[in-house]
Amino acid sequence: MDLSRRAVLAGAGLLPLSVAWPGRPAIADSATSTGLLRRPIPSSGETLPVIGIGTSRRYEVEPTPEKIAPLREAVQRFVSLGGRVIDTAPSYGTAEDVLGLILGQDGLREKVFLCSKVGTPGREAGAAEIARSFQRLKTTVIDLIAVHNLIDPDANLATLRGLKAEGKIRYLGATVWRDSQLADLEALMARETLDFIQVNYALDDRGAAARILPLAKARGMAVMVNVPFGRDRLFKAVQGRELPPWAAEFDCATWPQFFLKYVLGHEAVTCPIPGMAKAAYVEDNLGAARGRLPDAAQRTRMEAFVDAL
Repeated sequence: MDLSRRAVLAGAGLLPLSVAWPGRPAIADSATSTGLLRRPIPSSGETLPVIGIGTSRRYEVEPTPEKIAPLREAVQRFVSLGGRVIDTAPSYGTAEDVLGLILGQDGLREKVFLCSKVGTPGREAGAAEIARSFQRLKTTVIDLIAVHNLIDPDANLATLRGLKAEGKIRYLGATVWRDSQLADLEALMARETLDFIQVNYALDDRGAAARILPLAKARGMAVMVNVPFGRDRLFKAVQGRELPPWAAEFDCATWPQFFLKYVLGHEAVTCPIPGMAKAAYVEDNLGAARGRLPDAAQRTRMEAFVDAL
């Protein structure tokens, strides 16, 4: 994403990342003192800032001080601006190790809502993978662990329920990342009690809106959204284009904010988790968690705009 995003931000003549919106009406959802929109986890009522960090690919670096430094800076900036949610997985190479090193300093672990996954079939193998995640992340409590890509959900959910009862995790859930998994996710959501789901949803990938997002709302499940930029497709589609003037109607200053505000415009979405490996990207993306969000008519206009590219 770095090259595509850099090209979009450099070539579009956009407003500064720190743009303010004086006199704007308050958004309907609750906001922190930092101005970040927050939404509740339905199963508990706990609220979370609506933009998180995903660590796939971008945090899969050699765990050396030199390689970790820019990632540490990004996480520190994220937390300082009021961000909390960081998502990782044992299948993301070294990401858990890297994140454990970052969160072990400056009291960051206590300020982060930490999420990981289990993606190994079999009760014993899944439990062993989870144990390694605790070790790699250097923590005694993980806020959320989800069954990754619906791998052996019966065995892994049983393990997660035991860990939740013991207080070692606070929430459990399930994840997918492609449309071909949506039917299986829907079936799991219908038969299981989950605190969270994680699903692919973006302005150019709207399949989850048909059944998954309404079902999550009906079943009281929080929704994390992966690949909200469509794995760079959206950045490539708008490269060299100006942000439409009407984006200002919902307090949008940059293309990344445009894409994220669309996702957040769906009331069932709790928190998209774009990859953020640079402090500048953190500042930009968190701008989507401030000000107004697009209403239904504006979201339809956004869809038509992107579909026409």
